[in-house]
Amino acid sequence: MKIGPYQLDNPLILAPMAGVTDSPFRTLCRKLGAALAVSEMVTSNMQLLKSRKTQLRLDHTGENTPRCIQIVGADPEEMATAAQYNVDNGAEIIDINMGCPKKKVCRVMAGSSLLKNETLVANILHKVVNAVDVPVTLKIRTGWDTDNRNAVNIAKIAESEGIQALAIHGRTRACAFNGEAEYETITAVKSMVNIPVIANGDINSAEKAADVLAQTGADAIMIGRAAQGRPWIFREIIHFLKYGEHLPEPDTKEINNILINHLKNLYDFYGETMGVRIARKHIGWYCKNTSHLPLTHMRLDSGTLHYETMAIVDSFWHRINKVESANRQLEQVTEFFTLKGRLLAA
Repeated sequence: MKIGPYQLDNPLILAPMAGVTDSPFRTLCRKLGAALAVSEMVTSNMQLLKSRKTQLRLDHTGENTPRCIQIVGADPEEMATAAQYNVDNGAEIIDINMGCPKKKVCRVMAGSSLLKNETLVANILHKVVNAVDVPVTLKIRTGWDTDNRNAVNIAKIAESEGIQALAIHGRTRACAFNGEAEYETITAVKSMVNIPVIANGDINSAEKAADVLAQTGADAIMIGRAAQGRPWIFREIIHFLKYGEHLPEPDTKEINNILINHLKNLYDFYGETMGVRIARKHIGWYCKNTSHLPLTHMRLDSGTLHYETMAIVDSFWHRINKVESANRQLEQVTEFFTLKGRLLAA
């Protein structure tokens, strides 16, 4: 799939997720197979762009090309200015958020609430596309509720205004993240436009990825929550699409190595205090995604493994959330996965 001049290596894209897809996570997912990784959404309000939080969201130093920054807002002129600002600071693709269902975003008529106003959608897209000389993409939902699925109309508007790729989450704004994603609307959109279409929503396995690509005819798929604590999902999907077989699950040693490097990059990016705190949610996701391993708590006593009734993940999670230093956090993570590995070998 191509987005403007950029030929993607494969049809897998990391979805933008607020508080998750920062530079360390984007870099990791690209390393493990994602062809493109979209930033956390960035406000179009220029008065807020200088805040440390926003500046960190805009930081894509050292990341592979193409660098894609997602912007959110409801004012066409403001969105155009924000797009140009980001291009001036290294963005190579601008993605427009019209899919976020969060109340604080929709309350200011941004995100997925924009789907109610097709005229405003057209105006925003027109202004942004004409403000920059890089590709502009769009992320939407199927509509604002199940009685008002207007993704096909929005897709036609997007194509006519020069949008170069369209990502669709298979839920409405009203659905938020509840229920199951539907792909019929994505299939309908794909049949009505000539720009690349990217399917998103509930794609959490290699089989599901292959099924959604086949069902919708989409040019690519976008992985969001399924990559949290499981960034190797991209290489698993690539292998399955290419060979029709599964890669073995990463063992505890490899998971530990991936997580340790991820944590170190978080400390470097945010500083120790903030990095340790942000790391906690990632550690929790990694541990959750080792649920296929035995969940028996154990302790070492004179070199002998003793099994206790408390689940090892719960015990570890209780302890790791109290840690404030990077070194201690790294030590406890390594201890956790070392014990996991010994239990499996026992």
